[in-house]
Amino acid sequence: MSLLWRYIAGRVVIGTLWVLVVLVTLLGFFFLIEELNHVGEGRYTASDALVYVLLTLPRYTYEIFPIAALIGSLVGLGSLATHSELSAMRAAGFSLARIVSAVLATGALMVLAVSLLGEVLAPITEQYGQQMRAEKRSRQITMKTEYGFWARDGSAFINIRKILPGSRLQQIYIFEFAMDSNALTVATHAGYAEYRDDHWVLRDIDQTLFLEDRVETRHMAQATWASMVDPGLLSFVTLDPNLLPSWGLYRYVKFMRENGQSATRFEVAFWSKVLTPFVTLAMLFLSVPFVFGSLRTVGIGQRVFVGVMVGGGFYLLTRISSYMSLVYGLDPLLTSALPGVLMLALAFWLSRGVH
Repeated sequence: MSLLWRYIAGRVVIGTLWVLVVLVTLLGFFFLIEELNHVGEGRYTASDALVYVLLTLPRYTYEIFPIAALIGSLVGLGSLATHSELSAMRAAGFSLARIVSAVLATGALMVLAVSLLGEVLAPITEQYGQQMRAEKRSRQITMKTEYGFWARDGSAFINIRKILPGSRLQQIYIFEFAMDSNALTVATHAGYAEYRDDHWVLRDIDQTLFLEDRVETRHMAQATWASMVDPGLLSFVTLDPNLLPSWGLYRYVKFMRENGQSATRFEVAFWSKVLTPFVTLAMLFLSVPFVFGSLRTVGIGQRVFVGVMVGGGFYLLTRISSYMSLVYGLDPLLTSALPGVLMLALAFWLSRGVH
């Protein structure tokens, strides 16, 4: 590795880290303002809101890294172009191809580090943050285990084996205890539950009553469940594609397909995560023709502006392509790869005038 190679790599890394810190700080600030609106709900305090926001930042760092890499590379390489250092390097025999390889190799190392953050740390921290936030706001004690979701509701303990999107539950067990003696008084099993009009409705109910001198059983087709369990409390255990690592998404997509269920939402999230490293490298490659072309002599402010505009356009295109897959049933791999392919095509097109 030559001295010039390390010099270029250092500038790209410093520029990317600087931009990443700024973007993550801004995101954290806006999310904190939004989260402070929930302070006072249950036991949720301002410090809880701050902790929750901090726990979600690893995921957002991973998601915005391609944009940060583009802007950071524009800033780092742009500073070299402004001081004619890139021109001096090329005059000394350091070719454009070697400059591009230095940028891309540096990007690959940064992608590896950020992928560890996004795939290993972020799912753990965000799931913990979601659970902490839900418990503090609902004033309920909850626990997620391999046997389902457990919650305490007054003198009753609730076990929910399966939580579905849209405030729907399957296989619900409710154990009610006497307040004075802690003796089990009622055991209820419901096959299905749905939250409607601010209350729960249980269906296919089998109930056992433990009386002083006997035990009675009964079956009911439907009954209202006067429970304090908030549907929002259950949301953190409902599978959210953004909270799963890529290997977890792959397993879940396979499970959904084997059971004949639609997994498009999870497939889009899976391919987005898999393609993030390639999209980041495409963004870094895109920065090179910008710096050697129209942005060679402009100031740092203009470079940041161009990077923000291109990054913002990329983000909008990513969202639009994801919705197209969900709404029109397009191939998730195609729609996930489309934004990155377009950025790469733009980079090659702009590179035609760079010598």
